[in-house]
Amino acid sequence: MVLKPLLIACCAAAAFAAQPPQKIFPYSYVQEDLPNGLRLVTVPTDYANIVATYIVVQAGSRNEVEPGHTGFAHLFEHLMFKGTEKFPPAKYDETLRRIGASSNAYTTDDYTCYHTTFSKEDLETVLTMEADRFQNLKYAEPEFRTETLAVLGEYNKNSSNPGNKLDETLYDAAFDHSTYKHTAMGFLKDIQDMPNQYDYSLKFFQRYYRPEYVAIIVVGDVKAKPVRALVDKYWGGWKHGDYAPAIPQEPPQEAPRTNHVDWPTPTLPLLTVAFKGPAYHDDNKDTAALIALADLAFSRNSDLYRQLVIEEQKADFLGAGAPERVDPALFEISARIKKADDVDSVRDRILETVKGFQDKAVEPARLDAVKKRLRYQLALEMDNSESIAAILAGVVALRRTPETLNKLYDEFAQLTPEDVQHAAAQYLVEKNRTIVTLTGPAKTAALTIAPFGRGSVNPGGAR
Repeated sequence: MVLKPLLIACCAAAAFAAQPPQKIFPYSYVQEDLPNGLRLVTVPTDYANIVATYIVVQAGSRNEVEPGHTGFAHLFEHLMFKGTEKFPPAKYDETLRRIGASSNAYTTDDYTCYHTTFSKEDLETVLTMEADRFQNLKYAEPEFRTETLAVLGEYNKNSSNPGNKLDETLYDAAFDHSTYKHTAMGFLKDIQDMPNQYDYSLKFFQRYYRPEYVAIIVVGDVKAKPVRALVDKYWGGWKHGDYAPAIPQEPPQEAPRTNHVDWPTPTLPLLTVAFKGPAYHDDNKDTAALIALADLAFSRNSDLYRQLVIEEQKADFLGAGAPERVDPALFEISARIKKADDVDSVRDRILETVKGFQDKAVEPARLDAVKKRLRYQLALEMDNSESIAAILAGVVALRRTPETLNKLYDEFAQLTPEDVQHAAAQYLVEKNRTIVTLTGPAKTAALTIAPFGRGSVNPGGAR
């Protein structure tokens, strides 16, 4: 008599296991394209009264294809706050203060993002001002020259961080033709010449600040139809452009590369071991496998971290990041080492770890734990409307839709130990490798700024 309930329970468990995983992005959203090519993504949430708008322009350092003109995507992060005839800077800032809004911007390899958080009753005000500056930005040449000098100052400030210099050197060494060769700040010689490039700046704005390159993400206490009506009203007349850049593609790397930075003042040695990786994918397992590999091999939960950082105390930082870029980018493994004499041995231990993941598939239980942790961490981050919008900005820049997040985590759910092993064997190979080190004088001193991670330019410079 006990077999029947047991059979029912087993069938129920099997049916549950057969169900597809719940979508990682739990919110319903409305995705719409205006006739001019502008994309609108509206995400109603249960977080009362607050709304966040993230406006993604698919123009980052990747789009700077003409020699001598790097850094312009980041420059416009600054110039976009120079105002219009209708909303000059003082009026723009006063309006934001009056409605209690926070507003800023940042620039990455692939896109520039302008974000504002405010109370829901001020949505029309914000969309009005944003539409005006995207369509009617106005700055005179003296203002332009002043802002280019501010950008040069930001570059010099960032260059005082040895981690930034290492990062700049790494990408310059690793790439020959890809526009990822330069950081979002641009090459120094181009930044120094920016004051003479007023006419080119007008051309850059006309090329990329067009509706087909822009996605507006509205998240919070909103409804989709009223949001669409406002966007139609203020953005619908914006004219579609006709420029499509020819982004240069990087040829295959044929041999390993190295470079070294002699830092002029005392600092802890820095090391980055990087490998050419794929462009972002949500329709195969490459991106998901490399993200999992970075966590398995080099995160705080990894064997190598425990050995180098906790037990042997040869390093005080170890971490890795998988490429999530529009074009093929780098899988980076970075370490901050306490003694210069240990740089070679730490490098060798990193390479041994890579080989270990190529030679042997990770235990299924370890991979399952990583998949669950990554999923849980992302879910925890989506705890307010602004955080949700910020997460969506990065993925919308890659595929122009929040659905890519669900597709990527569907790939995670299907990931096997053999997939991770295959990714390590395919991409983390010697001919794809670039190693860059940085050391200062013999006397060492701890750094107070985390040195690694090619990401966005500090948004503080924009305001």
